[in-house]
Amino acid sequence: MSATPQAADATHDTNLPPHHTDDVEQAQMPELDIDLDALTRDLNALRDELRAEMGEEDLKHLKKMVRWGRTAGFVGWLTSGIAPNPISPFLMSTSNFTRWAMVAHHVLHRGYDKVEGTPEHYTSKKFAQGKRRLLDWLDWIEPEAWVHEHNFQHHYKLGEAHDPDQPELNLGFLRDSKIPMPLRYALVGFFTVTWKYLYYAPNTNGELHFHKIKKKEKGERLDLFNWRIWAPFSDPGKRLWSKSWLPYFAWRFGVMPLPFLLFGPVAWASSLSNMVLAEMMANFHSFFIIVPNHAGEDLYRFEEPIENRSEFYLRQIIGSTNYKTGSDFNDFMHGFLNYQIEHHLWPDLSMKAYQKAQPRVKEICEKHGVPYVQESALIRFKKLVDVMVGKTSMKKFEEDVKSGRAVIRTAKKNKKNKSEKSEPVQAAAVPAAE
Repeated sequence: MSATPQAADATHDTNLPPHHTDDVEQAQMPELDIDLDALTRDLNALRDELRAEMGEEDLKHLKKMVRWGRTAGFVGWLTSGIAPNPISPFLMSTSNFTRWAMVAHHVLHRGYDKVEGTPEHYTSKKFAQGKRRLLDWLDWIEPEAWVHEHNFQHHYKLGEAHDPDQPELNLGFLRDSKIPMPLRYALVGFFTVTWKYLYYAPNTNGELHFHKIKKKEKGERLDLFNWRIWAPFSDPGKRLWSKSWLPYFAWRFGVMPLPFLLFGPVAWASSLSNMVLAEMMANFHSFFIIVPNHAGEDLYRFEEPIENRSEFYLRQIIGSTNYKTGSDFNDFMHGFLNYQIEHHLWPDLSMKAYQKAQPRVKEICEKHGVPYVQESALIRFKKLVDVMVGKTSMKKFEEDVKSGRAVIRTAKKNKKNKSEKSEPVQAAAVPAAE
């Protein structure tokens, strides 16, 4: 893309100080200049290769991760009646987190549906269904509600106004408030240890309720400030209590500590206290890993809906961040959400496939000039919190395209203007420096 004549003259004026010339040249260069069609071709080729390679190795890897999680949970539970301690809750918390983030997440995304030999209960149609919910994944979140809210609303509306998991939008009431900054940080701290049952359970339930009534009549999308989402006598509230809160609460804090009564009330009380601590840890662990995946001043939000797979690919990359990747143990502790970019590109791949894909996706992004954000979870958590309290804001993609900071080149037709001649979608020329 060429600069305007005024800008071109300015950058070649030998009378300008060297530092001023550099500033002008910098002002003319877009932050993004991407050939979207070429990027799509490379990503499609890698996708096809990864899918063709999935097989017995991926299934063995899943079973290994399941064993690790089950073992941690069993040892934590078995030792919970000895005395209140940090080890037992940590093991139970890790099991709880990985069962959600690794097993339920990837299985319900159909990551193993097409792998030959996959047991029926590790397919998306049977996992956590009916009575198997207790065996497969009993948590605060109802599986059906999770699938609709996460797999469809979040993944295919990433960073948009209708993305139900967009932190900057969800915390608008806090960001725009007059609450003192120290108290804002304290509120975020409270959210980190309560978010599964005070945010995720009601939010997924509300999205599913809206989806169901929208099919029958003109419905109202329920947010967390709507009393009907909480009230046990309203339709959405009744489902929240009967399908999410009561089953998990009864199992976790009623049934699981119960056997320790055989060893006396002290053992039972110790187990119960460790269960409570494990729940707080599981909330924090999941919040710390999950929520920063799509937040930070260096990631994009979007105003317009996705129109094709090429746009989908680009948004998943520039609207997501990875953490440190590598060994199975590192990935296990991250719930395999450290491969967030790869997972959002192809939600229906296995965990093992993401390990293979990561370095190659990063290489493709570098080849095409696409920002590939990868930092430690701690750094990303800090960037998330800054967004939540209103200290920083995320990038706006359409604004960058309009201003010329982002140039996206493609020959694909705009679905909204099918009758128009297909032309590359580019930003307006970068304005001359003033």
